[in-house]
Amino acid sequence: MNLDSPYQGYLYAYPHKTAYRRLEPRPLLRDVWADEPPDSLFGYVHLPFCEMRCGFCNLFTRANPPDEQVTAYLAQLRRQAVAVGESLGPAASFSRLAIGGGTPTYLTAAELEELFDIVTGVFGAGPVPLSVETSPATATPDRLAVLAGHGTTRISIGVQSFLDTEARAAGRPQRLDEVLAALQTIRDARIPVLNIDLIYGIDGQTAQTWQHSLDEALRWRPEELYLYPLYVRPLTGLGRRAHARADWDRQRLDLYRQAVDVLTSSGYVRHSMRQFRRVDAPVPDGPDYCCQDDGMVGLGCGARSYTKTLHYSFDYAVAVPEVRAVLTDYLSRPADDFRYAEFGFHLDEVEQRRRWLLKSLLRAEGVDANAYRERFGTDHTGDFPQLRELVDRGWLDDARAVLTPAGLDHSDAIGPWLVSGEVREAMGMYVPR
Repeated sequence: MNLDSPYQGYLYAYPHKTAYRRLEPRPLLRDVWADEPPDSLFGYVHLPFCEMRCGFCNLFTRANPPDEQVTAYLAQLRRQAVAVGESLGPAASFSRLAIGGGTPTYLTAAELEELFDIVTGVFGAGPVPLSVETSPATATPDRLAVLAGHGTTRISIGVQSFLDTEARAAGRPQRLDEVLAALQTIRDARIPVLNIDLIYGIDGQTAQTWQHSLDEALRWRPEELYLYPLYVRPLTGLGRRAHARADWDRQRLDLYRQAVDVLTSSGYVRHSMRQFRRVDAPVPDGPDYCCQDDGMVGLGCGARSYTKTLHYSFDYAVAVPEVRAVLTDYLSRPADDFRYAEFGFHLDEVEQRRRWLLKSLLRAEGVDANAYRERFGTDHTGDFPQLRELVDRGWLDDARAVLTPAGLDHSDAIGPWLVSGEVREAMGMYVPR
């Protein structure tokens, strides 16, 4: 893996799910979590349903499922929650919750009430930061009222572009009036943090049209903005089209740097390549979730769970028939199956070090060298001498162990470049389906 292209891939998790393999024998969750600190966990609930499948999406989701499948999914989710809660034990507590997908607000208001009843049953009812994803078509007043009533502190909406032609070019047909109505509904619900997702690198997008989307987003004064480069992945709608442009890397990087200038001059702070937060945005109550140290407990067919030594999930697929098959399998499971981990990746001490480094380095605050040394008993510079190449390129401030602005620009090259040979080999052996 080289560093020449700035857009190698988005390392949002390490190791990637395509490196997971079937666990034989299946370990009991009670044993998996036995040595984990139970008092600062991240709870994640996955709803694998959407009103449409966007052309760029490679997430585990199904568009427009039959009503009876949604009903069955919620019932099975409750069974899984009970099994997982019993496996974790009564001492488990959560510092942060997130409900994602898919689109959680694909559920009706009544179904969302049922979902929250399930979530509070396993995760407890204490007030903690709670983030929920939504879409322009499903951010309706009745649904937002349920989210607000259950203490949602952050709502994230995928707008992608404020121009209908660009949204369609990205494989997301939507209407601007629907987008604006959804944003107004979210603001009316008075949820403390609004995040807007935007995509750059869409066919036909220019500096002028990108500026338009940035300006329109800023009119809503969102507390957060996430900027995503367009990727064309196998088995997605865009992946089935011809999509080769010699200047695409340069176009995306130019648009991204334009956005950095616009957002920082508008009072936003860059926390990672993708995340920008308004400098005066409210800070969520409760302790910050630390992805390097804290465990993640996933519920739902597409959710992952993380401990220090094992990351696990159910099977993974992207293609429509395969997603449906995995969903059918999930829905047919006896409740006792949810007491086991099914697919996963064991992290030895070397991989634990690498994950800690990656999840720190790709954030603006960088690597806490003292925390690394306290955790592992070694120095990160000695464990990863290849970081010197980033220093030589001007992408890493060696003295402060943080990426420079140019380094943050190239996060989607640096992340894949630091993936271990073992993980890269496992990912390469995965057959997309």
